[in-house]
Amino acid sequence: MDAITIGAGVVLALALLIVLCLVLMVTRLFRKVEQGRALIVSKLRKVDVTFTGAIVLPVLHKAETMDISVKTIEIERSGRDGLICRDNIRADIRITFFVRVNKTAEDVIKVAQAIGAERASSQETLQELFSAKFSEALKTVGKHLDFADLYTRRNEFRDHIIQVIGTDLNGYSLEDAAIDYLEQTSLLSLDKSNILDAQGIRKITELTAIEHVRTNEHARNEEKEITRQNVEAREAILELERRQADAELKQQREIETVRAREQAEIERVQAEERLRAQSAHLRTDEQLGVQTENRNREVAVAEKNRERVIAIESERIEKDRQLEVIARERETELMRIAADKEVEAEKREIAGVVRERIAVERTVAEQEEGIKSLRAVEEAERTRQAVVIQAEAEAQENLVKGIKAAEAAEQAAAHRAREELILAEARQQAAEMDAGAKMRLAEGTRAESAAAGLAEVQVRERNAEAIEKVGRAEAAVAQEKALAEAAAIREKLKAEAEGLTEKAGAMAALDDATRQHEEYRLRLEAEKDVRMAGMEVQRQVAEAQATVLAAGLENADIDIVGGDSVFLDRLVGSISLGKGVDGFVGSSDVARGLAGPWLDGTGAFTEDVSRLLGSLGPAGVRDLTLSALLTRMIKDGGPESGGMRELLETARRLGVSDTPLGGAAPPAANAAKAVNSVKH
Repeated sequence: MDAITIGAGVVLALALLIVLCLVLMVTRLFRKVEQGRALIVSKLRKVDVTFTGAIVLPVLHKAETMDISVKTIEIERSGRDGLICRDNIRADIRITFFVRVNKTAEDVIKVAQAIGAERASSQETLQELFSAKFSEALKTVGKHLDFADLYTRRNEFRDHIIQVIGTDLNGYSLEDAAIDYLEQTSLLSLDKSNILDAQGIRKITELTAIEHVRTNEHARNEEKEITRQNVEAREAILELERRQADAELKQQREIETVRAREQAEIERVQAEERLRAQSAHLRTDEQLGVQTENRNREVAVAEKNRERVIAIESERIEKDRQLEVIARERETELMRIAADKEVEAEKREIAGVVRERIAVERTVAEQEEGIKSLRAVEEAERTRQAVVIQAEAEAQENLVKGIKAAEAAEQAAAHRAREELILAEARQQAAEMDAGAKMRLAEGTRAESAAAGLAEVQVRERNAEAIEKVGRAEAAVAQEKALAEAAAIREKLKAEAEGLTEKAGAMAALDDATRQHEEYRLRLEAEKDVRMAGMEVQRQVAEAQATVLAAGLENADIDIVGGDSVFLDRLVGSISLGKGVDGFVGSSDVARGLAGPWLDGTGAFTEDVSRLLGSLGPAGVRDLTLSALLTRMIKDGGPESGGMRELLETARRLGVSDTPLGGAAPPAANAAKAVNSVKH
């Protein structure tokens, strides 16, 4: 290690040592100052004041601390030393003043130089220094105010004291003042020989007397007000009690009224219930009596009914037996009718087979006519169809007539059966009554009558059984016969159809000439058959017309005009026209409505027609037709014009609208006569 380094280290160590010594010295010489205190350092030539801290060198400096915090100075005056007010009334008062050293270096130095730092911090020193000054200020200010003002104007009193004392007190400052106690001095503590106290006593006596009077007055007023309020309260209470009593009485009265009403209602309801119960009891007794009577009557009636039922059952047994007999007879008759129906059905089948055969023949004829002349065949066919239709119509008519006749016979038989049943019942009742009468007369006679009736019934039963057997046998025989005939006819027609079929096949196999010859022959035969059938139909029609004509002319009044042929033609024409008119009138509601008065006799056709034709004149009547007559009547109007229009349409539909009434009048008259004769 060289010398330089050693020297620097020694210097650094010395420097550190010096610094440590300086720091230690400063810490040892520096004095801190507490809050509320001031440090006064007296140096060689000046005095420094600090409120935080400073270095105080020994021997060279002198340090003193002074308490600069706020301190109180209490001033109390009471008794004979009490504060005299402007009205010469003494007041006991205790007031506290707050004083402190002003926190400035000059004021601190000033106080320290005047009083000393140690004395300035003492409470007794402050009391000695400022007690006289503050008492004088207190008495000065108190003399300007009355005693009452001291209470009402305390802040003003305090401010006047501070203002009189002032805030600068030779380094001290007066911070604030507070009146701690203020009261009137007792009269016993006053001196009556002192003029101020004497005036004060008098003043106090006067004021207290006035206040006593006022107090007494207020007390009396208070008593009167309390009494008045008590009286009013009592009156109000009494009024309320009266209202309460009235309300209670009213409520009690209403309760009593409601209770009496309810009691009356209860008694009324009880009376009604009692009356209802007694009425129900009486009705129950009455109904019981009635029921007893009814039961006795029903018992008697039941006894009578039982006897009647026994009689009815006996009668029913007999009636059933007779019904069985009648039912067997009816069944026999029905079986016979059924057999007839079957025969009719077989006949219809035969007719169907005939129609088929005719259809086959017609087919053959059509083939033949198609070769030569279609027109002649068509006419023949129409004629044949008309004949066939007429024949079918007649057959159907006959069938319907037969069925209706059978139904009528059946109904007649049913009616006769019912009649017989009723008669049998009547006879049975009569027999029962006779039997009852005979039972009352003698048992022997009834036994004899019963034996005779039983024998008769047995005989009837035997007869019915025999009749039933005979009827069944006849029905079976008839059915067998009908079936045999139907089978024979069916076989015959089948054979004919097969022959025709074979014939048609044979004709198809022939050559043209032979076929033409055969076709011509067959056509001739067919025409012959058709004409023969037409002649037969005309004959039948002529016979029917003759029958009708004979029946119609039987009682007719006929005037013969002209020869035999003319008379017959006109007669036939008249009858045809009459039939047409009858059909027209029968099929037209309008014609029946128009001709109703003429048909039932309430109107005169001759007079009406004469009146109408008279209005037309001779020429008009000769040329007048039916359509012209109806058109003229329609134009004349009236309530029957609508019916006339329908009558005109019907005449046009029938093709008789253009028929002249002049030429048709005589036939029409004759027809009318014929119709009238037929009707008569």
